[in-house]
Amino acid sequence: MSDILKQLEQVLAERKNADPETSYVAKLHSKGLDAILKKVGEEATETVMAAKDGVAEKIIYETADLWFHTMVMLSDQGLSHEDVLNELARRFGMSGLEEKSNRQK
Repeated sequence: MSDILKQLEQVLAERKNADPETSYVAKLHSKGLDAILKKVGEEATETVMAAKDGVAEKIIYETADLWFHTMVMLSDQGLSHEDVLNELARRFGMSGLEEKSNRQK
């Protein structure tokens, strides 16, 4: 899984400064953070709606779109999927209630 994320991250980095006329990723970046965040929000909503429909193929498709646009957002912010994986690893073995309690401190 991490290999696919690494490959995607590399492609996103290459396309970040490409011609917005020929690259969807470059077009998103050229519109700025608000446009990227709008896409993340749209894809999150579509993922929720797909889950409500209960059709596995739609859930997978929309989740892939959500992950893709989230990775574009991370790239825009100078972050990587490794940063997110490291945070998940930090939380591993900790109950959700404990993790949430620690955030409030």
